Amino acid sequence: MPSTTRASRLFNLVDQREYALCQAINRSLRFRPVHGYFQLVSRLGDGWLWYALILAMPLLRPADGLALALLMVFTGLTCTITYKVLKRWLIRERPFISFPSINCGTPPLDRYSFPSGHTLHAVCFTTILALTAPEVFWPILPFTLSVAASRVILGLHYPSDVAAGAVIGGCIGALAVFVS
Repeated sequence: MPSTTRASRLFNLVDQREYALCQAINRSLRFRPVHGYFQLVSRLGDGWLWYALILAMPLLRPADGLALALLMVFTGLTCTITYKVLKRWLIRERPFISFPSINCGTPPLDRYSFPSGHTLHAVCFTTILALTAPEVFWPILPFTLSVAASRVILGLHYPSDVAAGAVIGGCIGALAVFVS
């Protein structure tokens, strides 16, 4: 049996179990400030905040900022390849596609749900900062948590997509720091 069939069966089971939680979290979109905040966070999490941070690292940390910026670029590319391969291989539909009662709060960047690429990148970069630049890590942490939350609130991901993205991103970020 092909792995995509096994993955599809597993995701169908998990989707049913996560549906009620997704729907409950997604209801917060009814509140304009919540919707607006998480749309903004999602948009910044598309890469814009990370690009700005990478460009700012040499100014924020003159001694090692350029090396950290290059490490973030390398790991960002690794994260992109990783999540794109996983999404194409595992093929999990997004919650708003599988369950019409879940509203899509902002257009997705790609078709599939597992894992959350936004969360994967955010946790990867935040892990790098936690291990190398704690003075930058602490101000970025609330943004990273907001990015992870935005994915479920906006109806784009299941909680398990976000959890998987966080684990994968954390592992890539830690590994990148320890091998550099």
